[in-house]
Amino acid sequence: MSKTIGLFSNIKGDLFGGVTAGIVALPLALAFGEQTELGAIAGLYGAIALGFFAAIFGGTKTQISGPTAPMTVVSAVLISGAITKAGSLEAAFPIIVASFILAGILQALLGIMKLGKYIKYIPYPVVSGFMSGIGIIIIITQIFPFFGVSSPEGGAFGTIANVHKIPEIINYYSVGIAVVTIGIIYLLPIITKKIPASLIALVLVSIAAYFLFPADLFLRINSNGPIPNGLPKLHLNFIPIFKNWNIMIQIFEYSATLAALGAIDSLLTSVVADNITKTKHNSDKELIGQGIGNIAAGFIGGLPGAGATMRTVININSGGKTKLSGIAASLLLAAILLGLGNVVGYIPNAVLAGILITVGIGIIDYKGIRHIKSIPRADAVVMIIVLSLTVFVDLLYAVAAGMVLSSLLFMIKAANIVEENSTAESLSKLNDEGIWKDEKNLKSIIGDKVYIKHIDGPLFFGMVSGFNAMIKSIPNVDIVVIRMDKVPYVDQSGLYAMEDALLDLKQRNFQIAFVGIYGQTKDMFEKIDIIPDLISRELCFSNIDECENWLKDNIENTNKQ
Repeated sequence: MSKTIGLFSNIKGDLFGGVTAGIVALPLALAFGEQTELGAIAGLYGAIALGFFAAIFGGTKTQISGPTAPMTVVSAVLISGAITKAGSLEAAFPIIVASFILAGILQALLGIMKLGKYIKYIPYPVVSGFMSGIGIIIIITQIFPFFGVSSPEGGAFGTIANVHKIPEIINYYSVGIAVVTIGIIYLLPIITKKIPASLIALVLVSIAAYFLFPADLFLRINSNGPIPNGLPKLHLNFIPIFKNWNIMIQIFEYSATLAALGAIDSLLTSVVADNITKTKHNSDKELIGQGIGNIAAGFIGGLPGAGATMRTVININSGGKTKLSGIAASLLLAAILLGLGNVVGYIPNAVLAGILITVGIGIIDYKGIRHIKSIPRADAVVMIIVLSLTVFVDLLYAVAAGMVLSSLLFMIKAANIVEENSTAESLSKLNDEGIWKDEKNLKSIIGDKVYIKHIDGPLFFGMVSGFNAMIKSIPNVDIVVIRMDKVPYVDQSGLYAMEDALLDLKQRNFQIAFVGIYGQTKDMFEKIDIIPDLISRELCFSNIDECENWLKDNIENTNKQ
């Protein structure tokens, strides 16, 4: 268990971490806001309100929250649909605000009902396909802004259907601005990583465009002019919407999508934060905090969001350890809004398009795509289906279809395994001392220099969280032996969980060996190079007797040294 850390126990580190994360959040918040019809200011409002309240009430001390790519994509669809039905943004605004607030309420209810722990059962192919689909959507929807014109209606489909019009309407100045923006974001980290590349691109390219281009040309690169300066207004005209059941039913689907998506996004980031800080977040408390934050963001017309992985990692690496870091990031954005609101509105849309394109490229799961021929075929099919449904149909349907399909395919596989093994002789059972009977000759070194980890059953998405917890509980020894005798099957989630576990153990300077790995499990480990890159073939033993001989030789050599 980690120590309880007070809010003001790490003031210097928290302030530096929060300010750094806030600086990184600024261009992203503006870019995400600009992707919707509410404009850049909505992204900034959302980052301020959500970041502040989620930090105070959430269950992850180092989490930095704000608008994220997945949440923005869903919000943009919701906003566009509401405007189409209502006829104008002004008429649709109460419905939009009500949807965002309802999403926050539903998210908080997930935490109150203690459902946060079930997020861990989402299979990796579903997460991979979904995140890659989000990345592709962002890239596609920024094609027209990249060329200097507004995106057509219809999301990814609408963009693809109208892409042939680009040569007729292209604005070469905007293209140049976007290309320079993207270039800075990718090239600056080669020189230095101390300054956020996206922020430098935002500032330098915007200033250059403002001073180098004539006024009439500057307007042609889609700058929106000054954004509201000062504190945001409190919007209460949405209240009658909650009394209209017909409208509530219509917006419930999108609100539920935002709530579920925000929960997944936030808790995945919380897991990342746990891995870095070696702490344990409170899933249910985190959902309540995110819900309160999204409710607050809705009240001031801000975009909903979630825990942001990149900003959270930057906060931790910059010294953030407590909730004060998240509060500091939010207050910095509020100070920027109060002091520079009339300046940030002159940022060209092409700059924001360039930033968003790099965000889209960054969240595509290249690891999952690279292994698509190596992972179990069922997982590959699920990933492709989820990705396709995310891009071309609906995000919620994509996740639901992926979950159902993954569960069905696993049940079929599990049934086949049970049938195949129904007549097989069982392996040695555990004795009263927690070791297998065939390990009795190792009693003298188990628990002193050697730790034996038994894995019993398929290594699949349903047991990944428990597996990770077991790995973290391994005590400080010289050698860890992982017995795979009873692992008949591994899926993509299990593969990556094992890969992460081995990397963590190696960072702790443990020597690792496998015993009894065979069949499909061994094939999968070899296909993605867990064997031999992480565990050499010489350390993959067929049985415990072979491993015993190696252990005795290894320990004897260690003692002589």
